Amino acid sequence: MKQRTPLLKKAGFQTILSSLLCIILGLLIGYLALLIINAEGAFDAILGVLKNFFKYPTGAARLKYFGNTLVKTAPLLLCSLSILFAYKVGQFNIGAAGQYVIGAAAGLYCALMPGLPWYVCLLAAVAAGAISGAICGALRAYCNVNVVISGIMLNWISLYATNILLKPGMDPTGKDTFRLVKEHQSSILPTLGLDKLFSNNQYVTIAIPISILVAIAIWIILEKTKFGYELKATGNNLHAAKYCGMKENRNIILTLLIAGALAGLGAGLYYLSDFEQWNVNSSAVPAMGFNGIASAFLGGLSPIGAIFSSYFIQHITLGGGNVDLSHYCAQIADFISAVIIYLCGFVLFFKGFLNRVLDKREEKRIQREKAALAEATEEGGNK
Repeated sequence: MKQRTPLLKKAGFQTILSSLLCIILGLLIGYLALLIINAEGAFDAILGVLKNFFKYPTGAARLKYFGNTLVKTAPLLLCSLSILFAYKVGQFNIGAAGQYVIGAAAGLYCALMPGLPWYVCLLAAVAAGAISGAICGALRAYCNVNVVISGIMLNWISLYATNILLKPGMDPTGKDTFRLVKEHQSSILPTLGLDKLFSNNQYVTIAIPISILVAIAIWIILEKTKFGYELKATGNNLHAAKYCGMKENRNIILTLLIAGALAGLGAGLYYLSDFEQWNVNSSAVPAMGFNGIASAFLGGLSPIGAIFSSYFIQHITLGGGNVDLSHYCAQIADFISAVIIYLCGFVLFFKGFLNRVLDKREEKRIQREKAALAEATEEGGNK
């Protein structure tokens, strides 16, 4: 008879438990910071972060701003998938931020300059991200360049290349590119009626269901296919994979190509919704790619878990805007969100700690059983 695995030993339960612990610790640290700065408004401030769109008095307003949270969740989910896909295959794709940026550049360039249809713009964003990722993969496979180093370098190259590329599309009245709704509406992602479900929120597009379907597809690839098994085997032991006849260099390049394509897709889904425009004077890489790291680990490096972790991170990030600035400085909301996001990276640490505790308990239990059995055997022999 097969022995049942204890609940605390199940990977899924450990992930949920560790994630909740990280979230609670993050909220407690944020609350303590609020108490130190101004104790009077601390509770309302932390409650505002958790409420997000629930602060609005009417159902229509809540639905509209809930839609905004989902719009920002879609690109974060794709960046999270980019990180975890590469990590599962033994690569740390810190270049996801740059792949996201170059994906935005390609998508917006095709939308603003020639005014191409949305599906062409989206494919351009995916292709640009894939090429950027493949460059990191080729450098790793053939030149043994660490993907972290090449990824960080490409992040900044991508940022400044994007600023240069999109400069002609800048609205002369500001620093951002033209809005697609004013220039080329055919480049905006279709809503297919989803906007009506969120109080006619025009930014709610097919980006949301696409991102969820991609997460499911990545889970199937990694867990249910030979291709996914080969990729993970290459990541776990490059030399063993080579000995077994697997093409290790090809697998490394393919891994980072797919990871880059996912990040590029995230940028395309976000900027082609016209929710936000690109600031052509940007001097910092968007946080979306880096937040994908926290989202991936908070979700337990599971594509399905990443759906929920990405939503949570965007929920608290947007909820940070509810903090009363008459009591606190403008940066306090970002501080609280950053603390929670930072602690999300400790999910694997808590899982490892929990497993060590459980293993020690199991070892002590086995020793007690052996001692009891030996004692019983000795008593039986004496009789």
